[in-house]
Amino acid sequence: MKFHINPLASDIIISIYAIATLFIRFKYENIANVTPMLSIVMGICFLVIIWVLIKLKILNPNWFGLLNSKKAKS
Repeated sequence: MKFHINPLASDIIISIYAIATLFIRFKYENIANVTPMLSIVMGICFLVIIWVLIKLKILNPNWFGLLNSKKAKS
């Protein structure tokens, strides 16, 4: 049995994750002298985590209804 999160909860989780990671990155970069390359690598690592969760179908984003789903077109 796979663990699935419904679309609305997935959208909320992704939004909170994006805001939290940006806050962490800005806070960390302010405290430590971080090079732009390290900042880019950190951002890519944070994005890969979300991408993997979406590809594994754990998160099922609906993008807050902005994109038409295939079921609605049928």
